Amino acid sequence: MKISIITVSFNSAEHIEDAINSVEKQNYNDIEHIVIDGNSNDGTQQILERNSGKLAYWISETDSGIYDAMNKGIKKATGEVVGILNSDDFYFDEEVVSKVAESFEDREIDAVYGDLIFVDPNNLNKTVRTYSSEKWHPEKFAKGYMPAHPTFFVRREFYEKHGLFETDYRIAADYEMLIRLLYVNELRYRYLPMKMVKMRKGGVSSNGVKSNITLNNEIIKACRKHGIKTNALKIYPKYFNKIFELFNHK
Repeated sequence: MKISIITVSFNSAEHIEDAINSVEKQNYNDIEHIVIDGNSNDGTQQILERNSGKLAYWISETDSGIYDAMNKGIKKATGEVVGILNSDDFYFDEEVVSKVAESFEDREIDAVYGDLIFVDPNNLNKTVRTYSSEKWHPEKFAKGYMPAHPTFFVRREFYEKHGLFETDYRIAADYEMLIRLLYVNELRYRYLPMKMVKMRKGGVSSNGVKSNITLNNEIIKACRKHGIKTNALKIYPKYFNKIFELFNHK
């Protein structure tokens, strides 16, 4: 079973090689790693050229943002299963993809996801927060919760059937996508009780009050689009739970 992993980047020279090497080190052999770069000007293109032997495909060209780039990657993918690894993230260990592949041997499973850990950018072995997807279920979309998207793998046929990322969302197109797949179309999913991805603390959707407001407004928009009743009073209490995640990261 071929698994396609898509990485999108823009001016990611500082970290993208870690992501590439993380995929290269997986002990599962049938991986197609695709990198879509947004015409970076910081040396990212040179790094991709240097690592081209580790990649099934890469391109650097102007795009309309992160979700447009993800869509380009999905369109290029030929694997039965597709996952998305951010350019500054990396897999927890070398067994992640093989365990994902093992789960998809069950034809009753359409998608899988697991846990994400946030690490100190200056010490990648230091966990500062754990995002556990264990207790997630579709009803939690209304409260602002989704499975950790960087850990999400799905059969490619469902992107073809249900559509790609909606690019009018600036931060939360992944949230809308998961609502569409897991809530509206009721894909059969499985939680994998394992740490799958390490994410450096920070990122587009987690930096600053303004970004959080944008994120939550887009979450409300996505929920309402698909008939999920929600509002800010339902969503904002999730930030209290993040406090407990800071102490639950062993």
